Amino acid sequence: MNLKSPSRAIAWLVCALVAASLYGNYYVYDSIGPVADALQSQRGFSDQQIGLLNAIYSLPNVVLILVGGVLVDRFGAARMTVWTAGICLLGALLTALSPNFAGMAAGRLLFGIGAETFGIATLAALAQYFVGGNVAFSMGLALSIGRLGSYSSDMSPTWFAPAYAQGWQPPLLIAAAAAAASFAGAVLYWWLDRRVAATDKGAAEKQAQPFVWRDLLHFGRAYWFLLALCVLWYSVILAFRSTFSIKYFQHAHGLDLAAAGAMNSYVFLAAVFATPAFGWLCDRVGRYAPFLAFGAVLLPIAIATMALTHASLWIATALIGVSFSLVPAVMWPLASKLVSPQRFGTAIGLMWVAQNAGIAGANLVAGWLNDRAGASAQNPAGYEPMMMFFGLASVAGAVFALVLWLTAGRKAQEKSAVLSSERTTST
Repeated sequence: MNLKSPSRAIAWLVCALVAASLYGNYYVYDSIGPVADALQSQRGFSDQQIGLLNAIYSLPNVVLILVGGVLVDRFGAARMTVWTAGICLLGALLTALSPNFAGMAAGRLLFGIGAETFGIATLAALAQYFVGGNVAFSMGLALSIGRLGSYSSDMSPTWFAPAYAQGWQPPLLIAAAAAAASFAGAVLYWWLDRRVAATDKGAAEKQAQPFVWRDLLHFGRAYWFLLALCVLWYSVILAFRSTFSIKYFQHAHGLDLAAAGAMNSYVFLAAVFATPAFGWLCDRVGRYAPFLAFGAVLLPIAIATMALTHASLWIATALIGVSFSLVPAVMWPLASKLVSPQRFGTAIGLMWVAQNAGIAGANLVAGWLNDRAGASAQNPAGYEPMMMFFGLASVAGAVFALVLWLTAGRKAQEKSAVLSSERTTST
């Protein structure tokens, strides 16, 4: 990873372009949930097929995302951002224009191949340009704009009601337009990065180092606890929120499509403001593990509130919103401090290998549980096995977060990890 030393204005412009690209990418990822009911009623898709449209996004990355992380370390964040944003655009177009399930699945597969490496490249870009400080705040701010894309996707049944009235395809064409905007932002970031490289000829550039498997053994135990939390937490929150939550709100809690989409969107609306705020707070306090543990514990509480009580959905949505704002705001900056800068892409890639296996598996298991139990508007109790599955997985994630805090996240330990990372950066 090459460490950049441009002006603060250039660094924040890079942050803005990365955030704009993330907005389009997140919109496309979450575009299946709002049309899930239409795909089922108009095209005869089963819950397993709908789950597969998001699971297949993750399946190739069980292997390829580690390669993607190595490629980011090898070829640079800017170049990989453009390449992968282009692949995402092709995948979104194929999903929207395909006449059958196989074509849509192929489009989601292509989108997934590009999107996860795209995510690593954008995090690497921010780690490069904000190496001197504000890394958590910049990542939190960019992620918050990305979450605004997810919020927009959830609100699209209200904002683009005429498109939804025409069937399942027009909403997916809108998602393809969002992918095109994401690609444009990536191209502008790449162009700006080239300008910085051309005008900053005196800056010391670190040579890319070949990847060696034994390098993984040098990641400390705190990294592996973080990886386990990453897998479990993202598996629950993305499989539920991005695939099944809108249907669950409709069938189990009696909301119509627009109200269910709006309820789901509030998670991301909260994240737009809370994620950068939490990132700023972590940068100022200099602590990460306690915040991470607190955010992880909120997820199983939210799942239990929805599944086991008659409390208002607003309560569970608020808890998920805080968790969804806090955990990503802390997780990725913490990862950048636990590994050397030259291996940041590889470390994130390995985390996302495991994460995508978990997300794919959670989507498939949840869809299978729903079909097996006959979950529907006529049988809302059929969703209970799915919610139990999500609840147990979220509890396991919270346990790993607490173990990370208690064994490697004390104040002195976090300070030692940060100083070690800074010494590696300066060498």
